Amino acid sequence: MADLRAEFLGIRSPNPFWLASAPPTDREVNVTRAFKAGWGGVVWKTLGLDPHVVNINGPRYGGIHSKDRTVAGFNNIELISDRPLQTNLDEIKAVKQAWPDRAVVVSLMVPCDEASWKGILAQVEATGADGVELNFGCPHGMSERGMGSAVGQVPEYIEMVTKWCKKHTRMPVIVKLTPNITDIRLPARAAYAGGADAVSLINTLNSITSVDLDAMAPEPTTDGKGSHGGYCGPAVKPIALNMVAEIARDAETRGRPISGIGGITEWKDAAEFMALGAANVQVCTAAMIYGFRIVEELIDGLNNWMDSKGYERIDQFVGAAVPNISEWQHLNLNYVVKAHIDQELCISCGRCHIACEDTSHQAITQTVNGVRRFQVKDEDCVGCNLCAVTCPVENCITMVQMTEGVDPRSGQPINPDYGNWTTHPNNPQATGVG
Repeated sequence: MADLRAEFLGIRSPNPFWLASAPPTDREVNVTRAFKAGWGGVVWKTLGLDPHVVNINGPRYGGIHSKDRTVAGFNNIELISDRPLQTNLDEIKAVKQAWPDRAVVVSLMVPCDEASWKGILAQVEATGADGVELNFGCPHGMSERGMGSAVGQVPEYIEMVTKWCKKHTRMPVIVKLTPNITDIRLPARAAYAGGADAVSLINTLNSITSVDLDAMAPEPTTDGKGSHGGYCGPAVKPIALNMVAEIARDAETRGRPISGIGGITEWKDAAEFMALGAANVQVCTAAMIYGFRIVEELIDGLNNWMDSKGYERIDQFVGAAVPNISEWQHLNLNYVVKAHIDQELCISCGRCHIACEDTSHQAITQTVNGVRRFQVKDEDCVGCNLCAVTCPVENCITMVQMTEGVDPRSGQPINPDYGNWTTHPNNPQATGVG
């Protein structure tokens, strides 16, 4: 079988699956249960210096559900750990001593002054923890106090605090980035410029998941009022993948260590993050919804896939997809595909026809010779894939490559310059128009 053992910044773990900093990693009993289930590591829930952190004694979570009640998106308004700092430190030390083969990284968030960081780093280092993760991403509660995403949205602050931490600890320093920013490359560059050993991303997105239309307040509601929270779960995975890829292919940060976070629920999600440059992954929402034993499926699935592809180690495919990420103007415009409907699998629901007829290119018939039959008209199909996305039957509609360079509507060769944006007729600079 494939070897899933992972090493991240010199931190070894039996597999690349870590629990992210969140309620599941808040205390010794949870982390011990997680390690017994098979998790390779944890990032301990964020610690701070404020002894007056108080979480709401009521609903802290909100969800976006699909029609089958699967949780697609998850929202929380929970703050950092509200347990005494020393209690957390004692438990971290006990867990690391009991599980020396597992990764134990500690998330930190303190006021933006060097003395505060120096003090808490020394206390964490004394526990024997493997590293620290600087929480520059929390979008609610603590950001209003000048911490969390309030730091992560200012590259100068990221670089400054990271330098402090590298100055005052021997432990590896991971900087957790906020997605609540226009260009993720800027904070990543700042983190590495400050000496960060790695970045992790994404933290949660600013969100209001729903509104109680009786109370007229955002949910979850506390005594008639609600607040914005942090959004995570499967719904944020596409955003996370793009941001990881942006850092992995940026000339200033390419090849630097990344820990991938955001909506990882199945082994395939983890493999996708790794293919885009993440050396390991962190999971939260899936564990909160399905329990710690979901790691068994993650491990088995990744193992089986690696075996099927001939990968013996994780590092053999980390970043493998990065060279194939392209800007739109460099895509091959001579590459032509058409939709194909498998009539054996088709249930004649008509969703493909309705989607194409109303909102696309009117390229799917509803009847053939007076019989209800959905069939693609190649001469009108532009290969946009909308029908395959809307089809409820897996693999019923597939995209088939056609002869390159031939316009199916005219049968004439496509202008070879269409694949080159610098001479493309739609480019105003190439044609002199505009």
